[in-house]
Amino acid sequence: MSTDKKIRIWFNRSFAVGYHYIQAVRNNEDGLQFEIYGSHRDPEHVSLLSCDYTEVEPVLTGDEYAEYCLDFCRRHEIEVFVPRWGMRYVVAAAEQFAQMGVKLVCCTNAQLLDEIEDKGNFFRSADEQQLMVVPEYEVVHTAEQFKAAYERIEAKGLRVCFKPTRMEGGVGFRVINNESDPLEDLFSTVSARVTFDHVYRTLSSVETFPELMVMELLEGPEYSIDCLASPEGELLAAIPRRKNGGRSRLLEHNEELLAIAARVASFYRIPYNYNLQLIYQGDTPKALEINPRMSGGLHMSCLTGINFPYLAVKMALGYPVEVQQPEYGLLTTYVEQPLVMQREHTEQPQA
Repeated sequence: MSTDKKIRIWFNRSFAVGYHYIQAVRNNEDGLQFEIYGSHRDPEHVSLLSCDYTEVEPVLTGDEYAEYCLDFCRRHEIEVFVPRWGMRYVVAAAEQFAQMGVKLVCCTNAQLLDEIEDKGNFFRSADEQQLMVVPEYEVVHTAEQFKAAYERIEAKGLRVCFKPTRMEGGVGFRVINNESDPLEDLFSTVSARVTFDHVYRTLSSVETFPELMVMELLEGPEYSIDCLASPEGELLAAIPRRKNGGRSRLLEHNEELLAIAARVASFYRIPYNYNLQLIYQGDTPKALEINPRMSGGLHMSCLTGINFPYLAVKMALGYPVEVQQPEYGLLTTYVEQPLVMQREHTEQPQA
């Protein structure tokens, strides 16, 4: 498959782990050559170190950001675009990218994205289709609704937490803990614990607020399932990755979770890379969320022998990819890697 022509590929604003995913594409097993473009609002972001060409992104959202992306692809004759930030803006302009000949490595079904990125929509859909067990939950947007949901779930003997229906990376997640000591909290590590009274008073200060999901706190083992699917949504690989304490992650052959991944793939037909998150409550794995993009821990799942980022790009370019045979049973971890970002050249004194 090796070719002398370099394929122009662009990774827009990403997290630090984007560095690993770009490297995985560059150092692919087929010898396919890429000219890699990267952009970020932070000109010193680590992900840009793995790129051949970099650009500082302007502060834009919505249609303006989509237009910036289209213009970037025109200016640099981009052939493949792997969007991370602003995916829904990019997807809204999917037809324009297609007309330019740009392959988008993401789910381009805007309706599906809305269904799975909104946690309330996802829970309703997963429950109705019996894809997996969902926690006790209610979606609220007033203080009184919050109070009623809290009391109903607590009455079942469950601890209660809440989070925005649209969030990423744990932003806005809080755990109700009425035994919290304000003075002790002040002198300890910052935590997500809050009292019901504090939350209720705060929410009562406004008539309505952006939707919150009030739900039972799931307290068992937590799993991320990294999935790879064809452009048509056929599941090609699924790696249950268990948080094992500290930085260690167990890449586990878990039939129960693999069956859930298969049901999710069959129903939603999400293409390329995506991630399911579940937490056990007792013996039952319960849904947490679904992310239609590469996860923050995908580089550890790549240790199973599957180059998740590259294989998605490979399929977007039209090459076939077979069902993968991962090596399960790996206990993994990660360490920081020092990198030189810039070297100042100063004249050395003459001897």
